[in-house]
Amino acid sequence: MPTITIITEIKAPIQRCFNLSRSIDLHQLSTCQTKEKAITGRTSGLIELDEIVTWEATHLGVRQKLTSKITAFQYPFHFRDEQIKGAFRKFVHDHFFEQKAHTTIMKDVFYFETPLGIFGKLFNCLVLRRYMENFLKKRNDFVKDVAEGNDWKQILE
Repeated sequence: MPTITIITEIKAPIQRCFNLSRSIDLHQLSTCQTKEKAITGRTSGLIELDEIVTWEATHLGVRQKLTSKITAFQYPFHFRDEQIKGAFRKFVHDHFFEQKAHTTIMKDVFYFETPLGIFGKLFNCLVLRRYMENFLKKRNDFVKDVAEGNDWKQILE
């Protein structure tokens, strides 16, 4: 199963980074390029353990829906979202947080499988892995910018 790991250092408290990362509102702001919108389940605020959200977005020119569920949650150190319905054969996205002095280390580990056997594996190698890595990096950079500035107050307060 392909795995993407991204580490982002953020000069902000761990609780702020954790909450911004699970904010439906921030996610929608950070993914304006794909027009992501939460359409069912938890559609705003902070997603919690066992909650579900269905996203509608345009990825690689295709409008699609993806439903994920928070299946693990240890505040403020880790949460996991897993696809329960969507284009992937499977995906698991772990979000880890560690406080070091005045910096939070945010680590994303994204595992995914595509359908279509050998064609899916070829698509992973040629397109999807790079696309998903860039998508996640942009999102994490957005979280970092919000957490380190003052905009986090509008999202979390």
